[in-house]
Order: sequence, then C-alpha cells, then structure tokens
Amino acid sequence: MNLFYHNYLIICFINASQSLISNISKYLFSQILNVCLNYICILMKVTEHIKKGNGKTLFSFEILPPIKGKSIDSIFKILDPLMEFKPSFINVTYHRSEQIYRKKSDGSFERVEIRKRPGTVGICAALMNHYKVDAVPHLICGGFSNDETENALIDLNFLGINNVLALRGDPPKNEKFYTPHHSGHHYAIDLVKQIKNLNRGIYLESEISEGVKTDFCIGVAGYPEKHYESPNPDMDIMYLKNKIDAGASYITTQMFFDNKKYHQYVKCCHDAQIEVPIIPGLKPISSKQQLSTIPSVFHVDIPSDLAIEMMKSKNEKDTEQIGEEWLLMQVKDLIKSGVPVIHFYTLGKPNMVYNVMKKVL
Repeated sequence: MNLFYHNYLIICFINASQSLISNISKYLFSQILNVCLNYICILMKVTEHIKKGNGKTLFSFEILPPIKGKSIDSIFKILDPLMEFKPSFINVTYHRSEQIYRKKSDGSFERVEIRKRPGTVGICAALMNHYKVDAVPHLICGGFSNDETENALIDLNFLGINNVLALRGDPPKNEKFYTPHHSGHHYAIDLVKQIKNLNRGIYLESEISEGVKTDFCIGVAGYPEKHYESPNPDMDIMYLKNKIDAGASYITTQMFFDNKKYHQYVKCCHDAQIEVPIIPGLKPISSKQQLSTIPSVFHVDIPSDLAIEMMKSKNEKDTEQIGEEWLLMQVKDLIKSGVPVIHFYTLGKPNMVYNVMKKVL
C-alpha cells in the first residue's frame, strides 16, 4: 500500500475514533492515539526538513546496500545505534553492474555482468517502514538505461518516496574512464532533466499523454575540491549551476577534511547565484592506509596536520581516536557556521560517527 494512503487511513481512523470518546475513557483513547501515531510516516522532502529545522543543523547518514546474498540485518546493525540521534533522512547508494570474466568448463572465459549490491529501492522502503524515517535513494547514470531509470522512479513514486539524489556515477573498477550506457544518460544533468520531466507528467513513451505527475525533490553532488574530471574550479561551479537550473533543489558535497574548502566552496556557489542548500558531507578517517586510498579513490586532500598526527599513532586505537577528534572538530565548526544538515558517510566506521554525535548532542 502506498505510504500516503496508509497514513491517510490511519488519520481517518483517528478522526472517527474521536466521535466515540464519550463511550470510552480518555486514557484508553490516548493509548489508541499513540499507537496510531507511531505508524504514521512523516514523508517530507529534504528541503522541507531543512525549512522545518528553522536554522538548526540537522543530521543525516548514508549507507551501502549489503552485498548480494547478505541480509538487511547488516544495515539495521549499523543504523540501530545511530537512530538515537533522530536523523532527518538516510541516503542509500545505488550501484551499477560490473563485468567479470568467468572461466567455463572448456577452459575459455566468458564475460558476465553482475550487480554486487542490488536493492536500493527495497532498502529505502524497508528503512521507512522500520524506522519511520525518510529515505533518499541515489540514482546514477552509469550502467542504467533511461527506461530502467524511469521504472525505478515509478517504483519509488508508488512507495511514497519523494527524494532522490541524481548522480552520474563513477566508472567501474576495471575501467579508467566513465562510459555511459548505450541508451542511458551521459551526465547527471540529463538525469535531473528526466526526473524533472516525470514531475511534469512527461514519460519516455510519447503515447502517455496524461501521465501522473511525480513530486521528487532532486539533490545533486557538489565538489568542494573540484570534480577530478573538471578542467578547473570555475567550470565545475558552472556545471553545478546548470544542474540547479535544470531542476535540482539542493546539493550534497563530496567528503572533505578541511572545512575552509567547504566554506570557500559555498562562497563560490553564492557568487555564481546558486542559492539552494549546500549540505556538507563528512567521512571519518580511521587508518593510516586511508591517507593514500582516500586521495586516490575520491580525489580529495588530507590536511597535513591530520596526516602527520595519524602517522605518529602507534596502534589502530590511537589512529581511530585521532580521526574521531578531527571529525568532531569539523562537526563543531560546521554547526557553529549554521550549515543546514551534516551528512555522514557512515561506511566502515559507524561507531566513530556515534561517538562524535554523542559529544555534540
């Protein structure tokens, strides 16, 4: 059942029950009311959460779908302790298929396409049902046709999920450069335009003349240290402005470890007449190995002070403590500067995020 209709029926029950209040005790009615309210999912757009926050910094978390064959319980184990902090929404990443070569019985190899982490749409629905929290599914261009994207959006709309983060996506591990699906989008702006068209009731099939209009709140990615494929920061901001003009309503940034870069990025966005909320994304750094892997994979810098302190650490516990203290310093500064939301990439070390949140709330 669509969550909107689910909530509507519960509200109707509450209203009808009020007429019976003279026949039952006020205490019993209050118990019925509380039970009903616990089942109502407050479905809001990310921008509505921000507006409702009235200038208070909100929090959100991001999770990976489990690898195929694993249970969703692995997600619940990560999120259960973090739900103590009442996140406004939870992001769920989307993953393209990968091509592998599998050896056949005759000794030859065949190329097989697999998806290691399916289930973004289902996980979003499960999170909303389990935690009564808004979910933000990621949608990516890479590896998906336009038809597959439209079908995913239709499913999300049926489920009452009205937030999406539109991304181009990265090239698969075995490819150096991004190659779009032969019948898919080349860039994130094209994906934004497709979602915006669906909000207008415009479907890919021209025969659909009076299609249902969706109501997706569209987020896009921003890069305080520039997207690694952009020729320069100015053009990177120009591409971002184009995505906003195409219909995106907010920005979530790539991780960064130097808040000055975020603050400068926000200023550059404002100078370019980008006025939508810009949500900073933070990731805890927990090992010496990440000093090289994070810059290599995500194309961001690790500040010298942080790198030097981590290299001095003598064991894993000390390294995590240094990373946790750095994350806490970032969070406190961002709250002080009045950011709308702090988005945590909780992949790998949710306990570090938990410890930081305990100290700021």
